Amino acid sequence: MAESPFLPEHFARLDEDPDPVFYDMPRKVVHIDDHAIEEVKHFFRDTLPSDGVILDLMSSWRSHWPPDMPKQKLVGLGMNAEEMSENPDLDDFVIHDLNSNPLLPFEEATFDAVVVTVSIQYMTQPVEVFREVHRILKPDGLFVVIYSNRMFPTKAVAIWRGLNDRQHAELIGAYFQQAGNFTAIEALDRTPAASGYTDPVYVVMARKS
Repeated sequence: MAESPFLPEHFARLDEDPDPVFYDMPRKVVHIDDHAIEEVKHFFRDTLPSDGVILDLMSSWRSHWPPDMPKQKLVGLGMNAEEMSENPDLDDFVIHDLNSNPLLPFEEATFDAVVVTVSIQYMTQPVEVFREVHRILKPDGLFVVIYSNRMFPTKAVAIWRGLNDRQHAELIGAYFQQAGNFTAIEALDRTPAASGYTDPVYVVMARKS
């Protein structure tokens, strides 16, 4: 395996207090605007397996699941029970702090797809988490990372804060490459067409090989 290009300081944060302290207070808000949310729903409908078992990793109050798209099960893994209990899309949820323990509490080959929506910037051990995602995906399962340009800057990792949108795609691609055993890594710009401003929507995804 190639030597990792990442150093511990790349994942330093302005606020290094334990994450459960920060996320203890429910934040029942959405982190992208309505146009961007609708585009995420379209992307899910176009890309995710219908009637599948899906993990919403780093989940919260909303998952932006298309209301007309069948699913077998959507499981949330996040930090705040009140937020996820009021998420109308989730069928089940788990409280788990990825930054203190990147090992995911699921059996091998459990999920048809895993998604991270506008939260990748807070992941302090991304390569370890990506390896765990590979473990819990079914063969040829899809891992989708969606990002925009908003963040809680005090909790975003240093390397994310120092890069632009295109470089963020390259960074996520490097996470996939360092994790290993992913194939067909692809970056997409799914920013919706709108008459006024809309938050950008970018996707980087790959399949379990």
